[in-house]
Amino acid sequence: MAPSTHTVTNQVPPLVGYDVYAADRALTEAVERHLAPGILDEAREELGGLGRSAGSVQAQEWGAQANENPPKLRTHDRYGNRVDEVDFHPAWHRLLGHAVTAGLTDAWGRQGGHVRRAAGFLVWTQAEAGHGCPLSMTHAAVPALRTDPALAAEWEPLLTSHVYEEGLRPASRKAGVLFGMGMTEKQGGTDVRSNTTRAEPLAGDGEYLLTGHKWFCSAPMSDGFLVLAQAPGGLSCFLVPRVLPDGARNAFAIQRLKDKLGNRSNASGEVEFDGTWARRVGEEGRGVRTIIEMVAATRLDCVVGSAALMRQGVAQAIHHSAHRSAFGGLLIEKPLMRNVLADLALESEAATTLALRLAAAYDADTEEERAFLRIAVPTAKYWVTKRCTAVVGEALECLGGNGYVEESGMPRLLREAPLNSIWEGSGNVQALDVLRALQREPQALDAFLQEVGKARGADHRLDGAIKDLLTELADLDAVEARARRLVERMALVLQGSLLLRWAPPEVADAFCASRLGGDWGSAFGTLPHSLDLATVVERARAQEG
Repeated sequence: MAPSTHTVTNQVPPLVGYDVYAADRALTEAVERHLAPGILDEAREELGGLGRSAGSVQAQEWGAQANENPPKLRTHDRYGNRVDEVDFHPAWHRLLGHAVTAGLTDAWGRQGGHVRRAAGFLVWTQAEAGHGCPLSMTHAAVPALRTDPALAAEWEPLLTSHVYEEGLRPASRKAGVLFGMGMTEKQGGTDVRSNTTRAEPLAGDGEYLLTGHKWFCSAPMSDGFLVLAQAPGGLSCFLVPRVLPDGARNAFAIQRLKDKLGNRSNASGEVEFDGTWARRVGEEGRGVRTIIEMVAATRLDCVVGSAALMRQGVAQAIHHSAHRSAFGGLLIEKPLMRNVLADLALESEAATTLALRLAAAYDADTEEERAFLRIAVPTAKYWVTKRCTAVVGEALECLGGNGYVEESGMPRLLREAPLNSIWEGSGNVQALDVLRALQREPQALDAFLQEVGKARGADHRLDGAIKDLLTELADLDAVEARARRLVERMALVLQGSLLLRWAPPEVADAFCASRLGGDWGSAFGTLPHSLDLATVVERARAQEG
């Protein structure tokens, strides 16, 4: 019997047993907006099933277990033979298997594939974000491999398979494979042209031996990797299989796993190549151009992944406030808390709406949409991933001291939040990439401005922001020092345009008043009090089953 002093009251029930997809109105509306009617029912069914799984007690337990039991490196077997294997908790394999079965590595070959996959990725990674890394790279490897039709024919069916098979075996003996990536080195980081890994040609066409290292190798337990190395003709892209066709292990020494701030369930390692067999992908000397489509796809996943973290943080904050009482009423009814929640909800909806718009551009695959993506992806990657940490941190604070305790799950979200801003090029890299597109690819800017202009005249604050942006774009001399400011404005104008066209008036009005109209403070919870904040919060609330 519990002592009378330990009666539990006013504690919030866990947010479980709900459909993560159906509870997200911004996401469900985006899917219905961007998918053709003929595939919409099928997409609703598959995303609803995934959403119910993601909101289940089981999936949440898997996520906690995978993070409490991070991967372990086994460099040698009991006899002293080098094996270089990474062992994962069974929960990791269950999460990854469910994701692959749900088609989260399959977008390139089916109608509406990118929107369906992005929505699924946003839903499922709310259960656990770390395993999104191999999913993302496996999905993103497809366009790089398509530069070599023979390699694509061999590997693409395995990369897009809905079958997950753990363990290292020749790819020909597996029904599905995962891919990783190795670009950065100790001395260079993002400056991949300074890579020192060497690629020596063999007699076989397109075959090489690699010697060198990779400072960050994402998902080193994968079946294959795309890596950059210096060939006689310059920096080139290579496919490195973990297991050779005859069953022998390729030379792939995992020296250690990184001890990371977050992303604890996922393995990131330092690897050494010493006579490592590889196949060239694309032409010699064009490694960056070959792998750039993979980088663009993973950058989009950084946007989607950050939107997922924001959404989960906001859902938890609103859920807590709807059940927790203080000072004579529920927190959600208090004007100041409602302001904070509405502000967070705006950021989350803007991120989700932008992420799905980018996915739809991939599906359309027209010349105009490709030009739009060239500038919109790094813009979104810069801004949305930056906002993620601030949103999750504020959402954690909404839970008070309970949010600072590991059992709430919020600390795990907060540790994960900075990752997407760093992975695939940090903020400065994204801002400079936008500048490069502005200066070298005028068609990209034209496509961006056409997209933004679709909402012109709908709100005077957006019109004023577009005018100010055009003034800044007219002077690109010595622009590098203000690149972040410029890209931030581009992202906000784009988000404002999308919300004005597609979000409810209450959401678009609040976004334009604060983000574009300047009626906003320097912290969340500083929206104009005259706005319809209750409607904004209620729209973002996740109704548990």
